[in-house]
Amino acid sequence: MDATPDELESVAEFATRAATGSIAGTVVQGLDLTRFDLTGLDVAGTLFLGCHLPSVAVEAELVSRGAQIVRAITEVPYPTHPASLYSAPDLAEGFDGRFEAMYDTRVYRHFVAHGGALPDLREALAQRLHDHGIDDALADLLDVWTATTGGRPVVGVMGGHAELRGAPAYVRAAELGRQLARAGCLVLTGGGPGVMEAANLGAYLANQPDEALPAAVAELAVEPDFHNHDAYTAAALAVRDRWPLPAHATDPVSWARGGGLSIPTWLYGHEPANLFAGRIAKYFSNAVREDTILRACRGGVAFAPGKAGTVQEVFQAATKAYYGSDGTSGPIIFLDTAYWTDVLPVESLLRPLFGLAADPALDKLVHLTDSVDDVVALLRGRP
Repeated sequence: MDATPDELESVAEFATRAATGSIAGTVVQGLDLTRFDLTGLDVAGTLFLGCHLPSVAVEAELVSRGAQIVRAITEVPYPTHPASLYSAPDLAEGFDGRFEAMYDTRVYRHFVAHGGALPDLREALAQRLHDHGIDDALADLLDVWTATTGGRPVVGVMGGHAELRGAPAYVRAAELGRQLARAGCLVLTGGGPGVMEAANLGAYLANQPDEALPAAVAELAVEPDFHNHDAYTAAALAVRDRWPLPAHATDPVSWARGGGLSIPTWLYGHEPANLFAGRIAKYFSNAVREDTILRACRGGVAFAPGKAGTVQEVFQAATKAYYGSDGTSGPIIFLDTAYWTDVLPVESLLRPLFGLAADPALDKLVHLTDSVDDVVALLRGRP
């Protein structure tokens, strides 16, 4: 099998490779190359994805020498070939006290205006190209995480988006996120408010003194409900300003302790962005996003109380574990015994389901607890 072509996803990478006289067989994604002289550069088999090239004449000349070019769709307010994931400042760009002014909301309004989950043909293509770029950037990031950390666990924290800041479940999820990050895990959430924000917040403050987390929660709890979009977003940005990340926190361990990872969707763009994740893989397709979250959480998942969306993820995780479609699954942990046995007793349905599986070890994946310490102990040991 041929090796995967090299991917050039920064101007620095491109410049280094171009200095050798050849970028043959590479994929060049989402770069502004207008300042480069591409004359004489070996481009045989090179794929330019959404790059800005010096001119149409240069494009034609590159194609004549064996390159392939897929142009960016420029009439949309988002990149159709993103070379990297988003950061919280990327999503908050333009925020001036108004939710409507920030990049994240501008993209959401465009998404709604063009059909939402059922976009028109041109918009559908642009969205799929964008999500393809996010797929690629996320895969690269997780590969680097695995290689750099020796395979430390990627673990999910799922739960209700409507949980108010400062509520007991919010505080518990924040403590869980902090302890998991301190234990060397990469915390992954669905990127929404509520439990998801809390878990990323805990990971964001993992390197801070212990007293920083309750202080941050108290500051955020002044604006507890995400329906108050402007104030909710402003409070998150104020906490980030009070506890800023080091400017050099770019290596995997540092950014895992600077909020971890989140995978949200513009399908729920009416909710304020979760601004505490260190890296954000935001999708248009919620179906792709849900599968991606649970495929990435090979170290296991902790389910805090939630409703329909969380229950969907419970059974999606169970299906992956049952069929082994994404490899070996980590523990499936239900945090809050009363909720998962009395309010939504889905935990009791998984055991007989796993009892039908050919692999008797599946039944041992399911755990029910009220202890954050138990969850951390179960998840931190997964390779």
